[in-house]
Amino acid sequence: MDHLRRIGALRRKLTRSGIHGLLVTHLPDVRYLCGFTGSSAALAITRRSARMFTDGRYATQAAEEVQVARTDVEIVTSPAATAAVQWLAAQPGIETAGFDPNRTTVAELARLKEGLPSRLRKAFLTSLPDPLVERLRLVKDDDELAIMREAAHMGCKLFEHILTFIRPGLREVEVAAELEHRARLMGAEGMSFDTIVASGPRSALPHGHATTQRLPRKGFVTLDFGIIHKGYCSDMTRTVRLGSPTTRERNAYHAVLEAQEAGVAAVSSGVSSGDVDEAARSVLRREGLAEAFSHSTGHGVGLEIHEAPRIGAKQKTRLQAGMVITIEPGIYLPGEFGVRIEDMVAVTRTGGEILTPAPKALIQL
Repeated sequence: MDHLRRIGALRRKLTRSGIHGLLVTHLPDVRYLCGFTGSSAALAITRRSARMFTDGRYATQAAEEVQVARTDVEIVTSPAATAAVQWLAAQPGIETAGFDPNRTTVAELARLKEGLPSRLRKAFLTSLPDPLVERLRLVKDDDELAIMREAAHMGCKLFEHILTFIRPGLREVEVAAELEHRARLMGAEGMSFDTIVASGPRSALPHGHATTQRLPRKGFVTLDFGIIHKGYCSDMTRTVRLGSPTTRERNAYHAVLEAQEAGVAAVSSGVSSGDVDEAARSVLRREGLAEAFSHSTGHGVGLEIHEAPRIGAKQKTRLQAGMVITIEPGIYLPGEFGVRIEDMVAVTRTGGEILTPAPKALIQL
C-alpha cells in the first residue's frame, strides 16, 4: 500500500482548505493512511510531519506496521486523541487543527479541549465541513482493488460451498455457522457483518439475521454475507429456493434479477448514484413491486462494510472509476417471502466490473 502517496494527497487537501493540521481518530482512516491495524490510535498530520499515538499494548505492532508510511509512532499512557491534539498544538506554525465532526462526539471534543492550554481551547480545534480522509477513501487504488477482488472471490467460493450444505430441516444458525467456519478455514480475518440467513416467511425481513428456525421444505432462503480479507470487506447476497416455486414466486424472483442487472448495467464513471438507483427501482415499479422495495439500491464498500457513496433515490454523487459499490435491490412481502440479489461492482471509466460473479439465475435445491 502506498501510504506515502495517500498522506501526500491528504496534505494537498489540507493546504487547499487552509487548515494547518489534522486530527484523525477513526480507526479505518488511520489504517488507510499509515497501515496501523490496532484498536487504539490517533494520527496527527501537519503539512510537514505526521505522528501516530497509541498505547503500550501496540508498541511492537505499531513500529512494524507504520514504518513503511514514514510516520513517527509515540506510545502514550493518556488517551491517544488527547496526546495527538497536544502534539499538534505544540508544533510551530500550527494555529488550527481540523477534526471530523462525524467521528467526534460533543463529549470527546470537550475532553480534547480540556487538554489544551486555555488560550487555545476556543479556536484551535476546527470542525471540518467535509471529511477529508473519507473523500480519499472513496476511490480505491490498484492495490485496494486487487485485495477486494480476492475478498469477493472468497465470497463466491463460500456460496458454492454452502449450496452443497443447505437442506430442509437445518437451522438458520447452522447455515450461518458453516459459512463462517468455512470462511475462517479459507483464511478470512472475520466476517464483514453478522451473517444473514433468512428462510421461508423470514426472507421478507431485509436484515433477517440467522435464528434457530429450521429451513422449510419449500421456500426461499436469503443468504447475505461477507468476509474481511487484509482489512477489506466483501458483500454479496443470493436468494435460493428449496423446492419448486409458485408462478408468483418465480415472477417475483425474475423481477428482482432484472432490476439488479439493470442497476449493474447503469454503473459507469460520471453517472449519478441516484440514476443507478432509479435504473433498478424503475424495473420493480413497472412490475408493481416498488412498494415492496424498502431500502436503497446499494452502498460503497472498502475498509468498512458501509461507506460512501450511497446508491439511493435522488442521490447526486457522481460515480468515479475506482469506487466499489453494491447493487442490491430486493422485494419483501411480509408473511410471505422476500428476494434480494446483491453484487459488488467496481466502477470503471466505461461501466462496471462485477466482483462477485456467482450464479444469479434462480437456483432450486
